[in-house]
Amino acid sequence: MPDQPTHAAQSSEPWHDSLVMRACRREPVERTPVWLMRQAGRYLPEYRRVREKVSFKELCTTPELATEVMIATVERLEVDAAIIFSDLLPILEPMGMDLDYPVGGGPVIHNALLDPRDLARLQELEDLSALEFVFETVRQTRAALNPGLPLIGFAGAPFTLAGYCIEGGTSRSWSRTKTVMYRDEGAWNAMMSRMARGISRYLLAQIDAGAQILQVFDSWVGCLSPADYRRYVLPHTAEAIREAAARVPVINFATGNPSLLPLLAEAGGSVIGIDWRIDLGDAWRVVGADRAVQGNLDPAILLSDRETVRRRTLDVLQAAEGKPGHIFNLGHGVLPLTPVDNVLELIATVKASGKAAG
Repeated sequence: MPDQPTHAAQSSEPWHDSLVMRACRREPVERTPVWLMRQAGRYLPEYRRVREKVSFKELCTTPELATEVMIATVERLEVDAAIIFSDLLPILEPMGMDLDYPVGGGPVIHNALLDPRDLARLQELEDLSALEFVFETVRQTRAALNPGLPLIGFAGAPFTLAGYCIEGGTSRSWSRTKTVMYRDEGAWNAMMSRMARGISRYLLAQIDAGAQILQVFDSWVGCLSPADYRRYVLPHTAEAIREAAARVPVINFATGNPSLLPLLAEAGGSVIGIDWRIDLGDAWRVVGADRAVQGNLDPAILLSDRETVRRRTLDVLQAAEGKPGHIFNLGHGVLPLTPVDNVLELIATVKASGKAAG
């Protein structure tokens, strides 16, 4: 595996020595830091009040509203980091994809890449001006956020974005994506290289706008075997991450298949995101002691009672063994029907857990 940058250069910014930043560098911390994927979402009344007035796409593309939603969330939950309010898919529009968010449904791409010959229609992302609303959201959120907390930017990983382009939306099996991948490896690699270069530029622009950490989401790559991940995906994910990871901590997160974890570590990222399908301690041993880890409570636990939330949160903390380099999170995003009190119980339990060992 490649050596990982430590990002230990001194900075006068208050966020530099925050719990999350120090955990990314695997430095000792007073307690385990915590933030949650989809921490600003439908389970929160603050979010629902904004969404009653605007569509999801309007919320994502209006920096003032996206900032308002995230800052209100951070203040309500008292988490240790903010992540910009956005979506994985807007990057695809300037790459030639006709993206839509129908009311009451998931995202739809109307001009899907249905055949290997279609893959050439994915355009090179050279002009980032169409994504200026994302970078303005980064700037406004950073300006409004507690200066002692880091701001996380993000992007979808090449396979997950390619899957949306080929399927035209979400899928249970991702069989159309796999079919295209297997039938014409040359066309697949050319398309994935364009995707990776675009993601890299997008991530670097978020750093320039004020993000301190980046997360790359490979939400659907768990449908692949390790052999297929290595052959068809790993080089492109590595390309997407490489330049950004030299500047800031990158959290490389995939879900659905713990057997991919060693390959995720090989692809890059100073922090490896762990879903709930594997014990956190086992996962950390697999990805290696040179990486920090993030995770990994099952989001469905938050649908139970507060005592179960507390007990299962402590189980995850125990699995981390107090080693420096653990960021507490869920194994994926907060579910829409989650009671707010259970989220608050999780955060309070982590904060009361005491010092992570040095």
